[in-house]
Amino acid sequence: MDEVRFSDSHLQDLTCLCEITKELASSFVLNECLAKAMSYLTDMKSMENGTVTIVNPITGKLEIEVAHGITDEAKKRGKYRIGEGITGRVVASGEPIIVPHISEEPLFLNRTRSRGEKVDPNRSFLCVPIKDGKQVIGALSVDRIYENGFGDQATKDLQFLTVLSSIIAQTVRRIQIVNEEKERLRTENLKLKRELSEKNRINDIIGNSSRMQDVFEMVHRVVDSNATVLLRGESGTGKTLVAKALHYNGKRKDRPFVSVNCSALPETLLESELFGHEKGAFTGAHERKIGRFEHAEGGTLFLDEIGEISHSVQIKLLGVVQERCFQRLGSTKSVTCDVRLVAATNRDLEKAVSSGAFREDLYYRLNVFPIYLPPLRKRRTDILLLAEFFLEKFARENDKSIKRISTSAIDLLIQYHWPGNVRELQNCIERAVLICDEDAIKGIHLPPTLQVSEPNKNGKPLSFATAVENFEKELIIDALKKNNGNQTKTAKYLDTSLRIINYKIHQYDIDAKKYKL
Repeated sequence: MDEVRFSDSHLQDLTCLCEITKELASSFVLNECLAKAMSYLTDMKSMENGTVTIVNPITGKLEIEVAHGITDEAKKRGKYRIGEGITGRVVASGEPIIVPHISEEPLFLNRTRSRGEKVDPNRSFLCVPIKDGKQVIGALSVDRIYENGFGDQATKDLQFLTVLSSIIAQTVRRIQIVNEEKERLRTENLKLKRELSEKNRINDIIGNSSRMQDVFEMVHRVVDSNATVLLRGESGTGKTLVAKALHYNGKRKDRPFVSVNCSALPETLLESELFGHEKGAFTGAHERKIGRFEHAEGGTLFLDEIGEISHSVQIKLLGVVQERCFQRLGSTKSVTCDVRLVAATNRDLEKAVSSGAFREDLYYRLNVFPIYLPPLRKRRTDILLLAEFFLEKFARENDKSIKRISTSAIDLLIQYHWPGNVRELQNCIERAVLICDEDAIKGIHLPPTLQVSEPNKNGKPLSFATAVENFEKELIIDALKKNNGNQTKTAKYLDTSLRIINYKIHQYDIDAKKYKL
C-alpha cells in the first residue's frame, strides 16, 4: 500500500480543523464556540477578522453572530441586506468570493470600520456561504495578508474555509435543534403545571363559568410578559384580584406589588403620590418623597380607576408609559423605572376618548392587552360557588357553625341581578352570617333588597299567601335535609303531625327521596 504524505500546510489545515471541530462539537452555546473557532483561525492560519454572519429569520437581514477582534459597536454596524456588499452577494448567490485587494474593491463596504482608513494593499478578503442543505443561512469571511502576492494559497484557503463552513452549518443546525427541543420541553412543562393546577385555576379567584375560564386563559397568556394590561369591567367584579394574580403568578412575584386608587386622591396629591417630589417642590413639601413608581421598581404598579385621572396627570403618565422614565415634582433629573403596569377602570374609555375626557394616545398605550371581567349576572353558575366560599370564610372568622345555604336562600341569590357584583355578594353573605343563629343561611337572613328584588311574573310583589308558602316550603325542605328524608322524624322535628307533613309535601311537590343519604 502506498504511503500517504502530507505537506506542512496540509497538516496545519488538518490540525486547525480538528481543534475547531472539537470546540464546535462540545458546546451548546453558538456564539461562544464560534468565537473560539475564529480565534483558532487567527492563531493557526493567520486569518484575521474571522466573522460569521447569519440571516436573521425575522428581519431577513444579515447580522454578525461573532467577529474576532471587532468591538461590539462595530458588530452592530455590520448589518447587510441579502445581495448588498460582498457578504450579501455570497449569501444571495450561494457561491464563494475572493477579493484580492480590499483597498481596490468598490463593492467592499467595510461597515464595521474595523480595518481603519488606510487598508493594506496586500490584504485580501475571502467569503464563503454557510449552507444548511441547499439553503444558505449565512456566510463565513476572513481577511488574509499575502506577503508574497495573491496566488495558489488563496485558492487553498478558500477550499479550507468551504470545509469549515459546512462544519459550522452542522453546528448551527444541531444547536438550533437542541434549543428548539429545550423550548418545547419548557413550554410543555409549563402547560402541564397549569393543567395540574385545576385547568388554568388561579388562586383566590373563584369561578368555573365559561366566562371566567376565558379570563383565566387570558391571564395565563400575559402573566410572564412585560405588556401593559388594562382590566375592564364593572365595579366589584374582581379587577384587583386579577391584578394581584398577574403579579404573584408571574416572573416579578418576588418584587413589590404597589396599588394606587387614582379616584381616591385629588390631582395635586395623585401626581406627587405617583412620581414623588423634592423638598420644597410645593407648600408643605418638607422633605423628599419617593413615589409609587419608584416603590414598585422591578415589580408591578396597579393603577385602579385609571379613567378618573386629570389631563395633566394623563400627560405625565403617557411619558412614563412610553419612555419608562419620569421626573419627581420640583426636579429636572429623570428617573428610569422597570415597572410592569396594570391599569383598571369601570368607565367606558372609548366614550371618554370621543368626548375628550381621556387622551387617545394614552388609551392606546394602556390598551395593549385588555382583559374584560364579566359582571356577576353574566356568570350565574358561579354565584353559589362564591356564596359557599364566603360562607365558609365568614363563619370561620366569626366562630360560627353555619354549614350550608338553604334552598330558598339559594333561589334568591340566583335570581338577584347583583348590581354590586362579587363585592355585593360578599357583603350579603357576611351580613347573613352575622345575624344567623342556626346551622343554615335561610332567605330571612338575606338583605331586604334580595327579598323584594324579584317580583312575580306579572311584575307585582309577592302576595302574603305566596310568601307564607315559600317560608313553609323552606322549613320543610330544611327539616327533611336534617332528618335524611325521614318524614316521621321531620314531623317530630317541626312539632307537627305526620299527616300535615305528608299533605304539605304533596301540596308543594317536594321530593322527600332527594334528601335521603
